[in-house]
Amino acid sequence: MTIQWYPGHMHKAQKEIKEALPKVDIVIEVIDARIPYSSTNPLVAKFLTSMTNPKPVIRVLNKSDLADAEITELWREEFDRQDGTKSLSISSKHPEQVKKIVQLCHKLFPGYKDQSRTINAMIMGIPNVGKSTIINILSDRTITKTGNEPAVTKRQQRIDLDCGITLYDTPGFLWPKIENDHSSYRLAITGAIKDAVIDYDDIAYYAAEYILEAYPELLLQNFQLEKLQTDVTLLLESMGRRRGCLQSGGRVDLDRICKIFIYEFRNFSMGNISLETPKMIEQELIEVEEKIRLKAEKDQLRKKSRKKRKR
Repeated sequence: MTIQWYPGHMHKAQKEIKEALPKVDIVIEVIDARIPYSSTNPLVAKFLTSMTNPKPVIRVLNKSDLADAEITELWREEFDRQDGTKSLSISSKHPEQVKKIVQLCHKLFPGYKDQSRTINAMIMGIPNVGKSTIINILSDRTITKTGNEPAVTKRQQRIDLDCGITLYDTPGFLWPKIENDHSSYRLAITGAIKDAVIDYDDIAYYAAEYILEAYPELLLQNFQLEKLQTDVTLLLESMGRRRGCLQSGGRVDLDRICKIFIYEFRNFSMGNISLETPKMIEQELIEVEEKIRLKAEKDQLRKKSRKKRKR
């Protein structure tokens, strides 16, 4: 499945961020701990590597209380191996964890107290990763609107924290083309993509197939099933019967149970689930490179064919 959701305000945000980056000292990228790779915006890395003076990056794995702790730790190790990058796993439900972002900024700039200016930090993240809630905690007041839906913040704003840091908030934005189809699914499942552009049946089948393999016991517990069906359609039907999603004649309403399944995942009732691991992504990136190579070959053949027809 390929999902592209890139409304006009995201394009505008991308341009504004690129222009503002040279003026900041540090970048704080908030990502979803359940999908650390898929929620990391590749445009951010592209912007930073193109700069003469690279900025240090703090990758904040938010919603870590909803993810698999062991897998989150693997992702932290992966990020910390990258040059100029430090990682931090937090839950916005615990303000004391969020405040560690300030401590890490101070650690990266130990001489900030002796400087005449504050640390300029840009905070960014894709839609629905909890960035606005984090900002409200850091500022000890309600600065930004929050909501369990993508694209709540629509404009940049400057926030002076009482700790020697000026925070530049940016709207959440995706990137124009998501090359990895698996990432498209994961972004849709976690709510980073607007529901109006997704097919619930499609993403529910993807999520059910993965969770059946990776966390079968959580499906048993959450839906109070006696046994697990290995066929995804049969599995969803058994879940639908437990949730009372029945039509006339006793048939299961698959559309309804698919929506319930995704809603329950997003409402965190299923338990601690991570939807991707570093090893999974390593393999998927190989597949993406092959897909790009094949597409380039097809494009080249088309060009040659057009040239022949013009002769």
